[in-house]
Amino acid sequence: MTANTVGRLCFRNITALAPMVRVGTLPMRLLALDYGADIVYCEELIDLRMVQCKRVVNEVLETVDFVAPDERVIFRTCEKEKDRVVFQMGTADPDRALAVAQLVENDVAAIDVNMGCPKEYSTKGGMGSALLSDPDKIEAILKMLVKGLSKPVTCKIRILPTLQETVSLVKRIESTGVAAIAVHGRLKDERPRHPVHCDYIQAVAEAVSIPVIANGGSLDLVRTHADIEEFRMATGASSVMLARAAMWNPSVFRSQGLLSVEQVMEDYLKYAIRYDNHAFNTKYCLCQMLRDKVESPLGKQLLSAQTTAEISDAYGLQELHEKTQAQLQAKREALQANHSHSDHPVLDGDVTTMPVRFERRDYPSQFSPKMFLLEWSRQEKLEQPLYEIKQRSQDRAFQSTVTMAGKKYRSTLWEKSKKYADQAAAIVCLRVLGVPEGKTGEAYSGLVGKRKREGKVNGTVVDQITEELGMRKRCLPEKPEQQV
Repeated sequence: MTANTVGRLCFRNITALAPMVRVGTLPMRLLALDYGADIVYCEELIDLRMVQCKRVVNEVLETVDFVAPDERVIFRTCEKEKDRVVFQMGTADPDRALAVAQLVENDVAAIDVNMGCPKEYSTKGGMGSALLSDPDKIEAILKMLVKGLSKPVTCKIRILPTLQETVSLVKRIESTGVAAIAVHGRLKDERPRHPVHCDYIQAVAEAVSIPVIANGGSLDLVRTHADIEEFRMATGASSVMLARAAMWNPSVFRSQGLLSVEQVMEDYLKYAIRYDNHAFNTKYCLCQMLRDKVESPLGKQLLSAQTTAEISDAYGLQELHEKTQAQLQAKREALQANHSHSDHPVLDGDVTTMPVRFERRDYPSQFSPKMFLLEWSRQEKLEQPLYEIKQRSQDRAFQSTVTMAGKKYRSTLWEKSKKYADQAAAIVCLRVLGVPEGKTGEAYSGLVGKRKREGKVNGTVVDQITEELGMRKRCLPEKPEQQV
C-alpha cells in the first residue's frame, strides 16, 4: 500500500515478505503480492556486484534487468511490483551505497540496507550484522542515502546484547531520517532455533516514532495468517515481516487461509516460467516449499531436474512452458526484425553498433566477412582484427565485439554460435568502414580467393585488391549517432 498524500511507500500496518537470499527473486515476490503481502523485499544484493551492473529494459519479458558484465541478471523487476518492492543491499560504504541506490531508485519503491545478516558472505566485508558494531558507519550510510534519494530509505537490524544498547542504536538510526526500521528479534549469534525476543522489539517500538517492522516470528509464533496480528500485538510493532513462514508457504499472506503447498508450488512455477527465472533458483525455492517431502517421488524428480523444461514436466506444466517459450521467441524475433529496419551505426559507449545478422546463404561458401576484414587489414598494414566473444545466460546466444585499428564494432543482434557472432561483428566493421563484405553478387567477391591462392605461390599482395577496395568505399555518416 502507498500513502495517498505523497505517493510514498507506507510502512505502517503492513505485512511484508522479508529479504531472503536465493528466495526473494521476482517469482516469489509477485506470488507474495498475489497472496496479500503489502510490501516485498528483494534478496540482499551486494553493492560491489550491483555497482557494476547496467540497467537494461528487457522488451521480451517486459522487465527491467540489472545485468552484470558477465551477462548475469543480478536483479530483475517489473511494473507489477514497482510501487511495492523494496531493494535491499549489502554495503559498508556510503558512496558505493548511494551509487547503487541511484541506479535502481526509479524502478523500486524504497531502498533498504541490510544490517542484520549474520552470514559470512555478508559480514566478511563489514556488511550485514557486522555494521551493528560500527554505529558511525551506519549513520554515515543512512544519512548519505536519505540525502541523495527521492525514495524512502529503511534498514533491517538484529538486536544487540542489551536492551539499552539496542534502544540507543535505533534512536541514532531514527535521527538519520529513515522511513522505517525492521528488527529481527534475535542476537547476531542466535539462529532460528533460539526464541525470538519480543520484549526487545516492543522496547524499540516504544522508543521511536517511525514504524517498526517486527521480524523473526516464523514457526514459533507465525504459522497462519491469523498469527500475524498476534505477533504484531506481542511486539507492539507497526508491522510484521515474514521470512521462513513465507518461504515454506507464501499463501500465509492470504486472509482467506493457507493454500495447499501443491497449489502454491504450481502458482510459483507459472511465474518462474513467465519471467524466465533461472532454473537453479526455481528449483531451490520449490525445494524449500517441499521441505520434508523432498524425498517423495515429486521431490526426487525435482532434484534430478536441470532445466526449467524438466522442472515443468515434473509439475505437469510442460505444455505451458513450451507455449511460453514459443511466445517469447516470437516476440524476440519480432523485436529484432523491427530493430533491423535501421541500418545506421549507433555509438554504445566506445563501441559502434548496428543490428546485423550473419546469413550464411548470402555469402559464397568459400568466403566470409571475416576473411574480407582480415584481407583489408593486411592491405592497410594494420594489426589483424581481434574478436572478443560473450555468451548470454538466458538463451546461450553469442555476441562478438571486433577491434580494428583501435576501434570497436559489434552487432546488437545475438547469434546462435560463436562463429556467426564473429561474422556479424565483422560485417558491422566492414560496413562502417565502407569495405566490401563478400556478399554473393558483389563485383569483387573473388578477390580474397585470388589473394590467398597467389599468396601460397609467392607470398605477394595483389595490388588490384587495395585499388578496388578503395573504389568500393560506402558513404556513411562521419560520426555514428549517439545512443540514447
